[in-house]
Amino acid sequence: MNETSTLVSTVSSEFQFADLTPDLILNALESIEVYAESGLLALNSYENRVYQFIDDNKQRWVVKFYRPQRWTDAQIQEEHDFAAELQGGEIPVVAPSSIAGSTQHHFSGYRFALFPSVGGRQFEVDNLDQLEQVGRYLGRIHRLGSATDFKSRPAFSTEAYLHQPLQTLQNSNLVPSSLETPFYTVLEHVISATDKAFHPTPYIRLHGDCHPSNILWRDGPSILDLDDCRMGPAIQDLWMMLSGDRQQQMIQLDTLVEAYEEFHSFDSSQLDLIEPLRAMRIVHYMAWLANRWGDAAFPRAFPWFATDKYWEQQILSLKEQLAALDEAPLKLF
Repeated sequence: MNETSTLVSTVSSEFQFADLTPDLILNALESIEVYAESGLLALNSYENRVYQFIDDNKQRWVVKFYRPQRWTDAQIQEEHDFAAELQGGEIPVVAPSSIAGSTQHHFSGYRFALFPSVGGRQFEVDNLDQLEQVGRYLGRIHRLGSATDFKSRPAFSTEAYLHQPLQTLQNSNLVPSSLETPFYTVLEHVISATDKAFHPTPYIRLHGDCHPSNILWRDGPSILDLDDCRMGPAIQDLWMMLSGDRQQQMIQLDTLVEAYEEFHSFDSSQLDLIEPLRAMRIVHYMAWLANRWGDAAFPRAFPWFATDKYWEQQILSLKEQLAALDEAPLKLF
């Protein structure tokens, strides 16, 4: 399995969507003989560009244009194949549709895929009945995910989620000069503590970004967006389901794991990876914003990122995370 060095980190114009006009989108769809009858409704996505539309047969679709240079054809195909494998296992994952014998299409320098549009309401993380159902499906996802490895997609690592992001932030000149010393001091403490706490454990194929916003609910879950699927520890797909205070999180964790183990064994030694993984997500997210700041969509969507107040809040968040890394991990009842 490849590390995230296979990803391209750049804010060059070639990494953006400046040429992705409505006409180009419609021409791309017509190149695979799909004809939009409605307008294109932009959906909430920043890493890629995603649009919903209705075709001339009254079928509702979602088209996803992948960010140029981020993934290779092989990496995108592994995402599609994994989604199809899960769907074939009767897991409610939204997989891309095969059109003209392929799920991955190319047009004018862009890669794109077509997905059936699914509806539903927001998944309720504090609803234990819903959480139990999600736990069962995560167990089934990981049972299939553990059968083989990704060959092209990356893996979770402290290098990719801590050290490379640190370099990105240092090279970005986005941290206010008056806050550089306190910010980088606490950031380096968090990175050091996370490095020490992140221990080796078996890696499997994961959803990778399994947060509540990637689950829709209608008589059960629809699991969306495997764009960040990769190799990693199983707990990565569980910990983002947890919310509230420590007692609430323990109840939620117990609900998830009990349901999960109906289909796949859970390694409880991974519980002490929750806070290191949270720290990695915090650091990676800041660097992701910095790395995408050259995309005009980002300053519009995240104007607070360029303010002193944001970086002051990040200093506080990093201090809190440093304390969390020092606490005893969550336990199962």
